[in-house]
Amino acid sequence: MPTEYLPVLIFMMVAVAFGLVSLLLSSIVKLRRPYPEKLMPYESGNIPVGEPRQRFSVKFYIIAMLFVVFDVEAVFLYPWAIVFDKIGLYAFIEMVIFIVILLVGYIYAWKKEAFTWD
Repeated sequence: MPTEYLPVLIFMMVAVAFGLVSLLLSSIVKLRRPYPEKLMPYESGNIPVGEPRQRFSVKFYIIAMLFVVFDVEAVFLYPWAIVFDKIGLYAFIEMVIFIVILLVGYIYAWKKEAFTWD
C-alpha cells in the first residue's frame, strides 16, 4: 500500500468513527418524553387534516417541474448579466435564442393550461 494514501485512510476512519460515535451518543443522551402534540406530523403550524398518504394531482408535479425549469433559467441569466459587456454579440445572440426557447415552452404550457390550479 502506498504511504501517500495513509493520511486519507486515517482521515476516513476518523470521519466514520466520529459519525458513529455521534449517533450512539445522541441515542443515549436524548430526552424521551413523547406526548400527542410532539408525535403529531408538522404542517407549517396547522393541525393535519386528512390522510398522510393521499394522492396529489398530476398538475402539482407539472407546476413543480415548470418552476425548476424557470429557476434554472434565472441561474443561467445571472452570470451572463455580470459579464455582458465583455462577452460580445455572439453570446448575446445565444442568450436571446435561449430565452426565446424558454418563452416558447412557457407559452405552450400556458396554452395547455398547466398553470391552472383546480
